[in-house]
Amino acid sequence: MKLTYLTLLMVFNTMLLFAQKPYAIKGSVRDTMATYKLINTTITLLNQKDSTLVKFTRANAEGSFAINDLRSGKFILLVTYPGYADYAENFTLDTINQEKDFNDINLILRSTLLEGVIIKGNAAITFKGDTTEFNAGSYNIQPNSKVEDLLKQLPGVQIDKDGRITAQGEKVNKVLVDGEEFFGDDPTLVTKNLRGDMIDKVQLYDKKSDQAAFTGIDDGEKSKTINLKLKEDKKNGYFGKLNAGIGTKDFYQNQATVNVFKGKQKYAAYGTIGNTNESFGNNISMGSVEFSEDGGMMMSMEGGDDFDMGGGAGGISIKRNAGLHYDSKWKDKYGINTNYKLGSVSSEGENNSLSINALPGQTNTSKSDQKSSSFSFNQKLDGTLSMRLDSSSTLKLTVSGSLKNNDSTDDYESSTQREDNSFLNRGKRTINNESDEKGFNATAFWAKKLKKKGRTVSVNVKQSFKETTGTGFLNSKNEFLNIQNKPDSTVYIDQYKTSDIFKSSFSTNATYTEPISKALALVLNYGLNLNNSSSNKKSFNKDIIGNYNDLDEEYSNNFKMTQLSNNAGLNFNYRAGKSIVIFGTRLNAVRFKQVDLYEDTTLKRSFINWSPQVNYSYNFSRSTSLRVSYNGNTSQPGMEQIQPYRANTDPLYIVLGNPNLSPSFSNSFGISYSSFKILTEQVLMVNGNFGFTSSAITTNIVTDKAGKTTAQAINMTGKTPINFSLNVSAGRKIKEINLNIEARAGGNYNYSISNNSLNTSKSFNYSVGPSINKYTDKYSIQLSLSPSYNTSSTSLVGVKNNNDSYGANGNFELMARLPGKVELRTNGEYQYTGKSQAFNESLNRLIWNASINKKFLKTESLNLSLSGKDLLNQNSGFSRSVYNNTINQSNSTTIQRYFMLSLAWDFNKMGGA
Repeated sequence: MKLTYLTLLMVFNTMLLFAQKPYAIKGSVRDTMATYKLINTTITLLNQKDSTLVKFTRANAEGSFAINDLRSGKFILLVTYPGYADYAENFTLDTINQEKDFNDINLILRSTLLEGVIIKGNAAITFKGDTTEFNAGSYNIQPNSKVEDLLKQLPGVQIDKDGRITAQGEKVNKVLVDGEEFFGDDPTLVTKNLRGDMIDKVQLYDKKSDQAAFTGIDDGEKSKTINLKLKEDKKNGYFGKLNAGIGTKDFYQNQATVNVFKGKQKYAAYGTIGNTNESFGNNISMGSVEFSEDGGMMMSMEGGDDFDMGGGAGGISIKRNAGLHYDSKWKDKYGINTNYKLGSVSSEGENNSLSINALPGQTNTSKSDQKSSSFSFNQKLDGTLSMRLDSSSTLKLTVSGSLKNNDSTDDYESSTQREDNSFLNRGKRTINNESDEKGFNATAFWAKKLKKKGRTVSVNVKQSFKETTGTGFLNSKNEFLNIQNKPDSTVYIDQYKTSDIFKSSFSTNATYTEPISKALALVLNYGLNLNNSSSNKKSFNKDIIGNYNDLDEEYSNNFKMTQLSNNAGLNFNYRAGKSIVIFGTRLNAVRFKQVDLYEDTTLKRSFINWSPQVNYSYNFSRSTSLRVSYNGNTSQPGMEQIQPYRANTDPLYIVLGNPNLSPSFSNSFGISYSSFKILTEQVLMVNGNFGFTSSAITTNIVTDKAGKTTAQAINMTGKTPINFSLNVSAGRKIKEINLNIEARAGGNYNYSISNNSLNTSKSFNYSVGPSINKYTDKYSIQLSLSPSYNTSSTSLVGVKNNNDSYGANGNFELMARLPGKVELRTNGEYQYTGKSQAFNESLNRLIWNASINKKFLKTESLNLSLSGKDLLNQNSGFSRSVYNNTINQSNSTTIQRYFMLSLAWDFNKMGGA
């Protein structure tokens, strides 16, 4: 009998165990302004699907609440209190997220929120934690318009003519679709491709690192991100665009895109070809080997690792681009995201430059005329696999591979003149290059939550390599003349060159987080990095029978390099109430070895890097915050500064190495304040930065009487370079017009040595200007104007080398919809650069474009357009710049006035279409 009772008891307990619902929510409710606890607040839990009641409770005497014994599913939390605006948030409970902690929910008094404005329908803007959410339905979305047209209407968001996005004063690096990357790292492929009427919500937030997102402990790494939430009925179907355009002067532009959405699966493809320099998916990042992430010595032996498919500023390009995308999620545990891109660009152009180089006791003026042609072909394949291994651990694998081929020819004619207009030197050069590059990158990130809440461990492993091989020819002639304009000497170079460069990098980093108390957490990390590289460059002169077989050892080199670094970090994260403090430091021990196989010499260096940081943020409310930061960083000298690779591609500019260079240490202080009022869309943003560098690495430049320059990197002692910037932006919506005014100021003090004399260069820039925009069904207006004042000076030649000037920049964009489905559009960019002591000419330039569009079909999906670009024919490719004691001015080949007739079809078979 006892055995029977015991068996029944065990069965009963087992049934209770299986019947138990382990899911729960908790949080607390406070007043936003007064920060006191709101007791007896009604907490209601609803089903997302049909808004039916699941459970409800009230906040206790401490303002806290908890609801236990819930099932898994998608819910809505509704928080209500008399006199306060309701708070609602969607969330999900599943095997991965069994408990949802809402922390402090700050309610806003209706009297504060309304400010005399009556709310109609859904709010255009809401705040959910650190996320600003815009309701797309509250903005003007025209048939077949794109996401870019929607984003332009959001307060605090700006989009330039190339599609680059700035939000709340910061550059937006990623645009996600339902939380996933779409075509990788090119936001324009999203904003110019997706339809505006597909979007339900636009979320703007600071995306945390994978590490911080997993642990919940802020590490200070953030990236401004936009997430586009699709409407439920827009997650199945297909849409795309076909566009063909032909213009005067043999210009053309063609584009095709197609997108297929099937629930959690997305397929996409695009292709473009044109010679108008229009941008659409033009940037293919070819991948790079990171050598300085840990503060170690830069080991780059070539130029940048990324190729911009957009082509250079100077020249006319034929661009061909195509890409494929696929992403999917399944079982709420796995996710895959992959992209394939390929593209080519052919460019031809000319550039004419004028440089004024101020030296002690003299000023030299250099002129250069360049003709260039190039062709580049690129391919890149990348993929990311995300896995939830169990309820406490995740694994993320990322791989990418790239191929790149380049072919270029550059012809130069140059001269340098003294102040009396006599020639110092004259020269001609032709450089031909062909190169092939292949690269591979792989990353694995594993993270696990341990039993104690907040205690985590994670490991990040990276492996990458890149190999570049190339061949080329250098043919140059340089004459050096005396004051009578007669040649003193002539130098000829006729060489064949080869290069073989290989780089590899392996790094691993382990992180452990430990909650010391409810408010304080500790973050420990250790990393090991190993970098290897080799550079074998050879120059050959012609032998007696005219073949390039005679090795020129002076301009040939063969290096092998190894860098090993160990780094450890200790950070504390303190969170109490509305304050968050992150403080700590990172130490990095670097050992570097370079072997010169030609000279049979070895260079060894060791460094200790120190990188302290302090970040403080205070959230006055969900829409108002203050952030203050300090970051210290040790910067190592580059290998080309310590032991440069001997090169004679420019015989008039020779670089010497300095093996005694020491690291520099930079100090950077930042402050930012942002405030946003929901209903009036009143925005105030202030961003300020100040920095200075100790033992800064600068350049010692010696220019001899023949105009030949020798440069060597040195540490500046006794002088501290300084830089600062301040940006203030304020805006408000008044009677459907968004009014904004922005003021900027910046400056820097830099130091260098020129012909053994200390040169102190100062430059300051100031600008202020308003902008307005308004969007309606019938018309839209965008106007901005920003006058500026710029000043720069150098101590070498006193007042004569001051370069002060006034300037202005302006933009306008107008649209009007007429009867008969006719649409007029016009936009322009105005630039004014005033006279200065160095340049006695001012520049006025207005690039004005216009188009007339006729829409056909019931859905207005077929569009016939006649457009004119640069109607005033003022696009001259002109630019000016100032650096230290050198002033530069250049003119480059650009596309000027032309007209184009285009036919575009937007097809759409999505829900609701």
